[in-house]
Amino acid sequence: MDINEMIRPELAAMKSYTPIEPIEVLSQRAELPLGRVIKLDGNENPYGCSPRVYQALADYSYYHIYPDPAQRKLKQALEEYTGLSQEHIVCGSGSDELIDLILRVFLKPGDKTINCSPTFGMYPFSTEVCGGEVVDVPRAEDFSADIAGIKRTLSEKTKVIFVASPNNPTGNLITEQEIVELVDTGKVVVVDEAYFEFGNVTVASLVPTYPNLIVLRTFSKWAGLAGLRIGYGIFPVEIVDYLMKIKQPYNINVAAQVAMLASLADIDYLHREVAKIVAERERLFSKLKELDWIEPYPSCGNFILCSVLNGRAKEIWQQLRRKGIFIRYFDSPRLKDCLRISAGKPEDTDALIEVLKEVKYG
Repeated sequence: MDINEMIRPELAAMKSYTPIEPIEVLSQRAELPLGRVIKLDGNENPYGCSPRVYQALADYSYYHIYPDPAQRKLKQALEEYTGLSQEHIVCGSGSDELIDLILRVFLKPGDKTINCSPTFGMYPFSTEVCGGEVVDVPRAEDFSADIAGIKRTLSEKTKVIFVASPNNPTGNLITEQEIVELVDTGKVVVVDEAYFEFGNVTVASLVPTYPNLIVLRTFSKWAGLAGLRIGYGIFPVEIVDYLMKIKQPYNINVAAQVAMLASLADIDYLHREVAKIVAERERLFSKLKELDWIEPYPSCGNFILCSVLNGRAKEIWQQLRRKGIFIRYFDSPRLKDCLRISAGKPEDTDALIEVLKEVKYG
């Protein structure tokens, strides 16, 4: 018996997703203690979660009981935070799970999704896992979405259009007018607002108006809960019913639920931390502009994409790793010789810039 003959054949050719590594692994690779590792590769919140989260997790007494499958308290709290009725809200194990669930609802084998590269890798990954076909519509030179190009590629097989705003890894926004233009095509449009809190531009208020518009968000970035995996989406009511039907019953673990509720009870604190990150992003941008061999792109996220003009991005990435500074390196055709740097604490920026000034190039 050859078990491979029973496995879906398209999975053999599929590329796996390339995730970032945990800080313990990075510490081992750099042969440095954890405290000396500067992790700027995952767009995580360097300040961590609200102090109330730690206390809430310590005080909770019912970890032995299954979580609420209907997500009642979460939806109530998110209704207050978003200003949108809880009937439009579904929570997931990060927005990654919600991307997968959306595609499970809409895709049949051979159906297509639109991917506006360069962008978040989970859109093509989840499409292929669900048996769909990815249609890539590259972004323009300024990384704006090619709306006309998207519309030209649409067919009866096209089911979902993914657009991130701010886009990861480029940091730019898409306009409300452009989103409405895509929605008017009649296809399901998913606007991934994972970095919303750093740019404060959203189309979430439009969701109740359109039956084919979805907005996704996460607590991984702004609220410092990346390790607990919790996000949410704002959906037309009809789609909510299907998502609640097909999701795993207890998809949000109890610890993540407790942490989300504690975070939403400490919004002022989190917004102050976000403001610090945004200020540091702008300082990082200014420092990078001073280097004549790096071109940083303006960003509305908590990260900055840089083009390394001397063509030695990989070498610089490797030199930083040896110093215990970890950033993201890209070598795809559209992101040739590009680095993405998460906004960290001021001391992280200072250490990074000091090493960048020391690296040999050219």
